[in-house]
Amino acid sequence: MILFQLKCNHDHEFEGWFRDSAAYEEQSSGGELSCPMCGSDKVGKALMAPRLRTSRQKETAEENRKKAAIAEATHKALSELRRQVETNCENVGTGFAEEARKIHYGETEKRGIYGEATVKEAAELVDEGIDVHALPWVEDKTKKN
Repeated sequence: MILFQLKCNHDHEFEGWFRDSAAYEEQSSGGELSCPMCGSDKVGKALMAPRLRTSRQKETAEENRKKAAIAEATHKALSELRRQVETNCENVGTGFAEEARKIHYGETEKRGIYGEATVKEAAELVDEGIDVHALPWVEDKTKKN
């Protein structure tokens, strides 16, 4: 497909898509082209400025590709972290802070756990000297609900 900038005898400019240059010539010589604004069938090619990529556009495109690659690698690493946590630790849900305290004070067996805690609960655990970490929990694209 090729895009031509077209112009009628009343100076209306518009675009037209053609299979190739020969298709344009065929339609033009056959009187099949008309201006969408005034209906004139006296249509020809208008001057077109070529679309050139500037070096800045090339740099921006390269930066965007790099950012996308970094985002994909980060998501992949976080997905692997989630898989490891889910495989090797017990999900204690919203009871995380309580269970972390029980483990810390020896009230229950020591094991890896994960779950949910409010910011306040997490701060209190840290103040008590309990080692906790907030993890970014990305959705696993491979799991089906």
